[in-house]
Amino acid sequence: MSALEEFEKSSIVAIIRTKTSAEGRSAAHALHSAGITSFEFTTTTPDVFDLIEEFSAIKGITVGVGTAMSPAHVISAKKAGATFVLSPHTDAAVIKKTLDLNLLSVPGVATPTDVARALQAGAKVLKLFPASHFGPAYLKAVRDPFPEAKWLATGGVSVENIKDWFAAGVLGFGVGGPLLGGGIPEIPTRVAAFIAEIKRVKSGKK
Repeated sequence: MSALEEFEKSSIVAIIRTKTSAEGRSAAHALHSAGITSFEFTTTTPDVFDLIEEFSAIKGITVGVGTAMSPAHVISAKKAGATFVLSPHTDAAVIKKTLDLNLLSVPGVATPTDVARALQAGAKVLKLFPASHFGPAYLKAVRDPFPEAKWLATGGVSVENIKDWFAAGVLGFGVGGPLLGGGIPEIPTRVAAFIAEIKRVKSGKK
């Protein structure tokens, strides 16, 4: 399954941003045990490429690099086994290197100008960031001139607003703090709540 197919199926990417690699490893294992299958390990996490290599070797997991700030990050992520690349911003050089290496590019965008630049550089999936600052109504308005783009909402997504984001047109979410903020013991409950609400909304149930 490609990274895009995984995004469309599960609609949730767990963001691993921790102070130590050991914390990142423990969190990722707990998230996987709770049902998460797509992981973004950020470059701000120590030994990030070792973590990407470790988890990309696990069957059934889709792994990417987050906070990719340079083509060098993309190259290292590819060598480690990543299949997608996320950035908090739009950088044509990062997008180009990502596509050259046959990885899925997901640049961060905030304005219509960002969207246009990202699409011109070849990106197909865009990350609205920080999503909580703009809100679903903003995304719905920005989408209209760019119907070809696919979207992830990242930053401030909660179980309570999943329905609104889907209505605005996202295919999924990048989620960090809402899954990890309570520590390892709370991960199963938090993951279960997100997965249940995503399934409920996608199924059309009220």
